[in-house]
Amino acid sequence: MSLKMSTSSPEAVKKLLENMQADLRSLSMECKKKFPPVKEAAESGIVKIKTIAARNTDILAALKENSSEVVQPFLMGCGTKEPKITQLCLAAIQRLMSHEVVSEAAAGNIINMLWQLMENGLEELKLLQTVLVLLTTNTIVHDEVLSKAIVLCFRLHFTKDNITNNTAAATVRQVVTVVFERMVAEDERFKGLNEEPPAVQGNCNRRSVSTLRPSAKDAYMLFQDLCQLVNADAPYWLVGMTEMTRTFGLELLESVLNDFPQVFLQHQEFSFLLKERVCPLVIKLFSPNIKFRQGSSSSSASPAPVEKPYFPICMRLLRVVSVLIKHFYSLLVTECEIFLSLLVKFLDGEKPQWLRAVAVESVHRLCVQPHLLRSFCQSYDMKPHSTKVFRDIVNALGSFIQSLFILPSAGNTSSTSTPAGGSVSSSQASGPGGPGLTGAGGALTTQAAFEYRGTWIPLMNVSVQGSAKATYLEMLDKVEPPSIPEGYAMSVAFSALLDLVRGITNMIDRELLRQEQQEAMREEEEPVSPPAQEPLAAEVWQEMVNACWCGLLAALSLLLDASTDETATENILKAELSMASLCGRLGLVTPRDAFITAVCKASLPPHYALTILSSSASSLTNKVYSIQGQSVQMVSPSSESHQQVVAVGQPLSAQPQGTVVLTAKNIQCMRTLLNLAHCHGAHLGTSWQLVLATLQHLVWILGLKPAPGGVLKPGRAVEGPSTVLTTAVMTDLPVISNILSRLFESSQYLDDVSLHHLINALCSLSMEAMEMAYGTNKEPSLFAVAKLLETGLVNMDRIEILWRPLTAHLLEVCQHPNARMREWGAEAITSLIKAGLSYKHDPPLSQNQRLQLLLLNPLKELSNVLHADIRQKQLECVLQILQNQGDSLGPGWPLVLGVIGAIRNDQGESLIRTAFQCLQLVVTDFLPTMPCMCLQIVVDVAGSFGLQNQELNISLTSIGLLWNISDYFFQRGEAITEELDKEEAVLLKQAQDKGEPLNRPFHPAPPFDCLWLCLYAKLGELCVDPRPAVRKSAGQTMFSTIAAHGTLLQPPTWNIVVWKVLFHLLDCVRKSSTTADKEKIESGGGNILIHHSRDTAEKQWAETWVLTLAGVARIFNTRRYLLQQLGDFFKAWEVLLDHIQSAALSKNNEVSLAALKSFQEILQLVTPIKDTDKPDALSAIDVPSVLMESLQGSGPGRPLVRSDSLAERLAQRYAAQPSLPPPGEELDDSALWWSAWNTWYRVGTECTRPPSGGTDKLVFVPSQPFLTALIQIFPALYQHIAGGFSMEDLKKLGVILHGAVSVPISSDSSPFILPSYTEAVLTSLQEAVLTALDVLQKAICVSSENLQVMYPAIFEQLLLFVEFSCKPPQYGKMETKHVANAKYNQAEWVALNYVPFAERSLEVVVDLYHKTACHKAVINEKVLQNIIKTVRIPLGLKYACPAESTWKLAVSSLLKVLSIGLPVARQQASSGKFDTMWPELANAFEDFLFTKSTPPDNLSIQEFQRNEAVDVEVVQLISSEILPFANFIPKEFVGRIMSMLNKGSIHSQSSSFTEAEMDMRMREDFSKVCFETLLQFSFSNKVSTPQEGFISRMALSVLLQRAQDVLRRYVEDERLSGRCPLPRQQVTEIIFVLKAISTLMDSLKKTQPENVDGNVWAQVIALYPTLVECITCTSPEVSSALKDALGPFKDFMQPPVSKVQNGES
Repeated sequence: MSLKMSTSSPEAVKKLLENMQADLRSLSMECKKKFPPVKEAAESGIVKIKTIAARNTDILAALKENSSEVVQPFLMGCGTKEPKITQLCLAAIQRLMSHEVVSEAAAGNIINMLWQLMENGLEELKLLQTVLVLLTTNTIVHDEVLSKAIVLCFRLHFTKDNITNNTAAATVRQVVTVVFERMVAEDERFKGLNEEPPAVQGNCNRRSVSTLRPSAKDAYMLFQDLCQLVNADAPYWLVGMTEMTRTFGLELLESVLNDFPQVFLQHQEFSFLLKERVCPLVIKLFSPNIKFRQGSSSSSASPAPVEKPYFPICMRLLRVVSVLIKHFYSLLVTECEIFLSLLVKFLDGEKPQWLRAVAVESVHRLCVQPHLLRSFCQSYDMKPHSTKVFRDIVNALGSFIQSLFILPSAGNTSSTSTPAGGSVSSSQASGPGGPGLTGAGGALTTQAAFEYRGTWIPLMNVSVQGSAKATYLEMLDKVEPPSIPEGYAMSVAFSALLDLVRGITNMIDRELLRQEQQEAMREEEEPVSPPAQEPLAAEVWQEMVNACWCGLLAALSLLLDASTDETATENILKAELSMASLCGRLGLVTPRDAFITAVCKASLPPHYALTILSSSASSLTNKVYSIQGQSVQMVSPSSESHQQVVAVGQPLSAQPQGTVVLTAKNIQCMRTLLNLAHCHGAHLGTSWQLVLATLQHLVWILGLKPAPGGVLKPGRAVEGPSTVLTTAVMTDLPVISNILSRLFESSQYLDDVSLHHLINALCSLSMEAMEMAYGTNKEPSLFAVAKLLETGLVNMDRIEILWRPLTAHLLEVCQHPNARMREWGAEAITSLIKAGLSYKHDPPLSQNQRLQLLLLNPLKELSNVLHADIRQKQLECVLQILQNQGDSLGPGWPLVLGVIGAIRNDQGESLIRTAFQCLQLVVTDFLPTMPCMCLQIVVDVAGSFGLQNQELNISLTSIGLLWNISDYFFQRGEAITEELDKEEAVLLKQAQDKGEPLNRPFHPAPPFDCLWLCLYAKLGELCVDPRPAVRKSAGQTMFSTIAAHGTLLQPPTWNIVVWKVLFHLLDCVRKSSTTADKEKIESGGGNILIHHSRDTAEKQWAETWVLTLAGVARIFNTRRYLLQQLGDFFKAWEVLLDHIQSAALSKNNEVSLAALKSFQEILQLVTPIKDTDKPDALSAIDVPSVLMESLQGSGPGRPLVRSDSLAERLAQRYAAQPSLPPPGEELDDSALWWSAWNTWYRVGTECTRPPSGGTDKLVFVPSQPFLTALIQIFPALYQHIAGGFSMEDLKKLGVILHGAVSVPISSDSSPFILPSYTEAVLTSLQEAVLTALDVLQKAICVSSENLQVMYPAIFEQLLLFVEFSCKPPQYGKMETKHVANAKYNQAEWVALNYVPFAERSLEVVVDLYHKTACHKAVINEKVLQNIIKTVRIPLGLKYACPAESTWKLAVSSLLKVLSIGLPVARQQASSGKFDTMWPELANAFEDFLFTKSTPPDNLSIQEFQRNEAVDVEVVQLISSEILPFANFIPKEFVGRIMSMLNKGSIHSQSSSFTEAEMDMRMREDFSKVCFETLLQFSFSNKVSTPQEGFISRMALSVLLQRAQDVLRRYVEDERLSGRCPLPRQQVTEIIFVLKAISTLMDSLKKTQPENVDGNVWAQVIALYPTLVECITCTSPEVSSALKDALGPFKDFMQPPVSKVQNGES
């Protein structure tokens, strides 16, 4: 279509016209001289074209109408026979054709012209091309013209020129195709118009068939003539043929038949041709091949039909036959019978090799079309008097294969006796171009081959499975019969066999499946009687199998035995397998067993004595099948096959024999056997015995042993070296064992009958194995037991039908004396019980108690077995039953608990361990499912496991179980109480009936409380066990239990708990701890190492003490409200505090620290709300998390968090306490807290008191963590006693804080508490101290006025700490060393680095002062003065401070404090409360700004400048905060300040600097600021107070005096120095002074004259001469500054004025 479009578009038409005119012009040019008529024709042609183009719109149609005239000049041109002109004309003609502008008449003229050229032998290739273009671009050429064109091509095919011949042959093929394609297209067009052509007359006219349409008629005539030509008759239609070859004719016939079968099937005329012409022709041409016997002389290659087979024709005939059978079988039933019989005959041994090869290829083509084969069977084999064609084909293939082995083929010399290697390579070389023959890579690769009794036949890769790709049928170019490589025929026959089996089985399988589906659908709709043709299908299948199985089995067995290639073997086995399965499905027992026996025999070693096989096989082996008249014996495996040996093992028999050998092929067959049983078990029936027996023997030889679940895994060869496996088979074994398992898994899909077949087969195998195993300790065969187990497991859904036979047999196995056998019996039976209980039966077991008891019964039976290993298995089984089905045991509980509880200490560790696992499981998972009366038993059993001494871990774990039990009691409290009460009522009634009291521990308490008390009693016993680990665990459990679940107890029961359980326990532990042995314990039994903190009994008891104390404290904390109601709470509280105090003062660090933690815990009490609703226990423990965190986690590594947050939280929390305590309880509370404060004070005083003695090494110094904890307790405690906290108490606190901070630390622990000395970090103790003070001041802040008197005391305390930065505190008379000098391994004491602490204290002071500067107490107690006094110490030391940061912080703090304090001081100036502060402040300034300490030598310039900036800041403070307010400030103070500024503004240099550094180190900026400050206060525009005026005058005169001095000194130095430049700093100074003078002059000018003192003017003018003297200076910088300074003096230069002139001044 697209071609049409492109040729008819306007552009294309225009181009065509141009090209035609050009062609005509060039034609006229060429013919100008020689052929004038042509030239004229050409010129008139040009005119013609132009007129056509001008007059018509549809130019192409017009051209076509006039095409005869248009073409004429070109035809005349061709007539000249000049090559150049001819070529030009042909090209032009082709162009016209391709635009389809040639009419029928013109076409006729063209072909006539071409014919003439052909006869003259001109331009032959061009001619062919022109014909092709003409016939393919349009359909106008018909009838005679068409036949003439075709004949023309045929004639050119038979010229002498090779290229022309080949081109012509291709053209003929294409033209023939075109003719038939036209016919197909024509049929398409007329589809549905008149479908029924009139019936064909028998003797219809051969010349014309009137009923056909034009294209069909052409096709008919052409096909008919092809038949005539092949038959060597004259053609009817193709007039003018001179010669023709039969081979070419056959090829053309074949291609038409193959490409256009529908033509022959739809048109009766054509089918008539097939029947009447083609078939007779083929049969006639076949005759020489049929009559020929090998041995007559070889044929000469002549095309005449002599009576000898001629390869090219024979081969083409077979191709035609293949096509006929494939497409037209339905039309030609009888003819096909003849063809097939012929084919079978061609396979005979007497025929030539090449003929047999092409015949086998043809047979292969049939074998890949199973539906065709079925038609053969239906049409021939099943008809009463017909040839059995299908059977003959199969048998012929079989006997063909056998003949290749039995008769070395006469026609092929290479296969007679050449050794393997040679024949491979030669045969490959001789295969000319056959695909897959030359590609096999020479003799290097191991050639796949068949080998049988000395005959060796290589196997080639001839075609892909399922497609018959022939080699020799395709050799269309060969004239001589090719030599056939050895093994080629065998390879094709082999492929044919396999494809045959595959095709038949797939086809029948599909149809069986379809049939089953249809039946299923029919049943769903409604059962109807089946239609009559269905049994027919089944009969056809049975007939097919019956016809072919003997031949197949014979051929396949032979091949299987001869095969040396794994893939080939695999394919043969697959074929045998699918045949066996098919026979099974069709119910053909004999062939089924025959195929299975063949595979079984092939899996076992040759001549292996297995009775069951020989008996079933004998019936078959003795049959002799007659195949096509030749007697063929069933082949039994030959033992001398050269197979790779992969395993050597022992045969399974009662008497020891030698070894047997398994080859790779045996293993392969075994896998096939497994596959068969797995996929087709349902069709095996009685063959199961065959299969299982074979498998058992193979498994034994391979040494596979059963693993859990009955899976067979490769095991160690128990018998020693008898079993040898190569690596090849080792990798295969897992796969085999996997398939074995899957085989028995698939038993679940068998019906009940097949399943019983299987079980019976297994039981009888197992009985044999047991008999063999008696009286020997040899490894028994466990195949049957393992597989019984597997079969049972997968058939759980119908277990009842096989449970009794299964378990009865297995219980017998459990009694067997052979340990391995017995073990497997137990394994199988327990696995089955577990699986049976876990399986989801329908109905479920809970509703089917009979089944549950049936399943559990064997477990009970196992108790009668005496072997210990079986008992272990039984316990393990109980464990797993619990794990999986514990919650559904119901009535089975007593039995299970009985089994668990029956095991005690004397029975050895492993059984105890197993039993304990069961108990664990019961406790963790199954308490809810058992009756409550069992709970107390569970507690007792768990307790006794705790007290047993065989296995420590079990003791510990059992304590964990007691905790789990308690947890369970708690969660299910109500349900348990209810059930227990019911039971209690029943028991009471029974007891009363008998007249006895109720026998129950703790009787008067309610039953649920008694359950708890039993639990606590058990735990109490365990808390004082001799083993420390048990004590620890029991203690933790007991306290956790009481804490978590105590709310469930009745209040009276609590009294028992506190006094009888808790305090009793504390007393025992304190006593044991203080009397415990201090001897070192070397190791913890065995080779466990003990940590040094636990290596004496005393230390171990210390741990117990810690735990117990903490536990009791926690209970007091969480249960306080409940306990307070008991009446003697205060007494209990005192007892508890006494325990805490004695523990805190114990000399064991661990105990003392823990005591404080407990103390801290009981202080975190909140006055509780009445918990009438018993809220969840844990929410009652409302611990402020921050405190706990700071107690546990603070250390030197943590960043310093601001500790306000904590105090603020506490303050908010306790200040705004939401709930008030019930009336009458506040008094109690405060008594409790003051009692606690006293305890804290006693402990604090006791432990921070410095030792009185001298430098005794054995002094006990409290540890840092202990002190930290102690101080951290204070904030919590303070919340409760804040109301009555007096100044007295504050002093007590101060003593303890100061003492605590002064305690040194031992050098061995310093690395953990102190960071490396260079980092400035607070220790957690110092942080705690600051926090304590912080809490206090926050509390004061929010409380009433009268508490604010405490502020100064707090300042005093903090300032004391600030002094530590320069004077660290002493601890008694102990010597402490600086941390850097201490040696870690000596017991020395190290003083802490107090600098960070002091600095932090200073920050706190500043913050606090910020808040409290205006408080009366703070003003009255002269706090500001004290601060300045304290800060003055580091300020004075400056560079001499221990840490540089200290003086920097001191300066900034001073500045901050002054910025707050000075305004206050000014307000209070009149009261005189700050009078003493001013001198202190002046001293501080002076000490700092003009320090006596020299800066260190290594101070960098940058550092120095930074330090100078600090000095500048101080001066700026003076200028902004002090001088402007001079009238509020004592005069002498101002005077000192002015003199300081003066001193600062004079350059003061330090002598230690080098000259180069001078200018930098001169503190220039500082001087400048001092000077500017002086200048600023020298005069101001308006003097508001005399005080200010005084400052300005003083400042100015100082300033001017100073300028005069500097200038004079400069002039003198300049004079003396001669040419040397003056030092840099002196130049700077003079420039500075000069600038100052010019600044001063500016200021004076701007000021009102009356504001300036006359004295000042005098001083200013006095400067002038001095300035003039400086003019001689050499420095350019000085000169320019001097110019600026002299400039303003011009304003003073006025002529003197008279007093009054004209009344004006």
